[in-house]
Amino acid sequence: MIDIPGAVAVTDLDEESPDRPAPEHAAAGVRGVAAHYGDPMREQRLLATEVGLVDRSHRGVIAVPGEERIGWLHTLTSQYLADLRAGQGTELLVLSPHGHVEQHAMVAEDGGTTWLDTEPASTADLLTYLEKMRFFSRVDPRDVTADWALLSLVGPRATEAAGALGVAGLAEPETVPVPGPKFAAGSVPPHSTSRYDVRPLAGGGWARRAPLGVDLLVPRPELDRVVGELTAADVRPAGLWAYEAVRVAARRARVGFETDHRTIPAEVDLIAPAVHLDKGCYRGQETVARVHNLGKPPRRLVLLHLDGVTSDELPAVGEPVTLDGRAVGFVGTAVRHFELGQVALAVVKRSVPDDARLLVGGAAAAIDPA
Repeated sequence: MIDIPGAVAVTDLDEESPDRPAPEHAAAGVRGVAAHYGDPMREQRLLATEVGLVDRSHRGVIAVPGEERIGWLHTLTSQYLADLRAGQGTELLVLSPHGHVEQHAMVAEDGGTTWLDTEPASTADLLTYLEKMRFFSRVDPRDVTADWALLSLVGPRATEAAGALGVAGLAEPETVPVPGPKFAAGSVPPHSTSRYDVRPLAGGGWARRAPLGVDLLVPRPELDRVVGELTAADVRPAGLWAYEAVRVAARRARVGFETDHRTIPAEVDLIAPAVHLDKGCYRGQETVARVHNLGKPPRRLVLLHLDGVTSDELPAVGEPVTLDGRAVGFVGTAVRHFELGQVALAVVKRSVPDDARLLVGGAAAAIDPA
């Protein structure tokens, strides 16, 4: 955890939080991150209207050097990476043979190494998969979380704040529109479906434009310097609670929260940022193509408004969503939002209408149709 006064660690509030560092990283000296700095609602407002610095250094970081890394990753994952160049970033998925989501990673390429950052608990599994698939390829994936930390500048002034670190002119994220069912071959451009600008940082690492702001990969010995430069530029800290509230309001699914063992990408809106529908064969591709051509994934991601009067306690990840006494889905991330109140991302059956009278833990819940 970066040294900022007032920090309340995630693990101080919940020792079993999924946002604690993975055991192997904790053993290597990786510290926990802050849930908040004393005023979660103010911190949310800061991220929604200005810019704040969020410590996300609990995320796993995998470095993939090697001259064949780009083509190798292209064949293993859902994303089109064959043309990935220095200064570019994107997102990718690793799917099961049946097309279920197993791993999600954000990507940055610096010309010598492809960097993948992922959920804390997923790093070991992703690295194990990559190592098993090396065969005779000239690549060397390794877990470098103990040496590198991810921070995020979040909010409408994120790119401006990155200027305090000498990073200027970050381009806005680009996302290729998802084609309709049974689209013509060749209609999806032959490049990553999401493209994020990546620039080097003084002292090592990079800044990557991202959907919620700007991500910063920083050598851990440089953390205090980077935080000091941002603080001197009047960039204030915000905790992970605020970040998660912004993510939920933006309806961005998080693997392990809005996914279960049978989730396919189309159910949780991961096609646009992380799946190229016309790149050729990869593990799970047949399921992705079949569901897209039918145009009807069995479930969908929704934002639920929760009844905060009946119960002030937020539902846990995985709590059932019911309709007329039958389970029709599950809750992912639930938050107290500074404007929306108690809300949650949930995955429900596609047949559930937007005006359905749902229950979560005995309390009323309503789908936001926006």
